[in-house]
Order: sequence, then C-alpha cells, then structure tokens
Amino acid sequence: MRTLVSAALLLATASAGAAELSVSVDIPRLNVAEYHRPYVAIWLEPEQGAPTTLAVWYDIKLRDSEGEKWLKDMRQWWRRDGRGLSMPVDGVSGATRAVGTHTVSFQSGQAPLGELAPGNYTLLVEAAREVGGREVLSIPFTWPVTGAFSESVTGDTELGGVRLDITP
Repeated sequence: MRTLVSAALLLATASAGAAELSVSVDIPRLNVAEYHRPYVAIWLEPEQGAPTTLAVWYDIKLRDSEGEKWLKDMRQWWRRDGRGLSMPVDGVSGATRAVGTHTVSFQSGQAPLGELAPGNYTLLVEAAREVGGREVLSIPFTWPVTGAFSESVTGDTELGGVRLDITP
C-alpha cells in the first residue's frame, strides 16, 4: 500500500510540473484564382541535437498516399526531419486545415514533445501551397521556462501569424 501511495504522489508531482506548449497558426484567406489549402509543418529545433516534429498537416485523403509526395515542398522541414519520417505518424500527422486560426497543444513528457533537455530552442512553422508560395516563421525560446511565456510572429503570405504560449 505504501508503494502505491508513493507512486501516486510521484505521478501527481510529475504531472503538476508538466509544462504545456500551445501553438496557434493562422491560415489567411488569399484572394487567388486557384486556392489550395497549405501543407503545414510545426517542429522544434534545439540549439544542439535533433529536431522534433510536432505536427504535419497535409492531404491525407489522396489515393495511393499521393499527398505524401508533396511534403518535400516544405523544404526546410523536409531537410531537417521530414525525409526521415514514415508518414502518417500517429499523433503528429493530420489533414490540411481551412482558413482560420488553429491551435495545437503539447504536454512535456508526452509524445510527440517528450522530455526537452534544458537549453535554447526554436519553434518553426512552415507552410507551402500548391500554385502558391512557401513561408517559414520562427520563435526562439529557452527551456525550461520559469514563468508563462508568450511570443508571436506574423507572416507575409502563406501564414497570417504564429503564436507560442508556454505555461510551466
């Protein structure tokens, strides 16, 4: 019984210390003749070490996994982490998103975020659109955070804005 209580206390302490990263991505309405929803990749790059892909939105419903062929159009993400992944990735990949603001949240200690080592990181969001352009936005931050952290950047074409909120 004592072991069970100790395990429960340890779990409660670990969850209480879990930080949450919340990423909001605005996909703007574009006034173009042929509109296609953008493919979007969201990932973290540590100052030292391998990147961590948090989310990839692409056309998952195309026959014969045809949508995967266009993932390489998100060139920066593809070179850093994408080409090493076997799509679809459970809990990471999903359908493209419509115009509007979309928020995804990640808990430290849980997939796909996992345990981040202390250090400097950059959140990157890349969007590429068929018959359109490509854009990458980045937000640097230091981990772990001691208080609430919030930062946003605004895109020029394919991304309206990206906001990162971290709560310890």
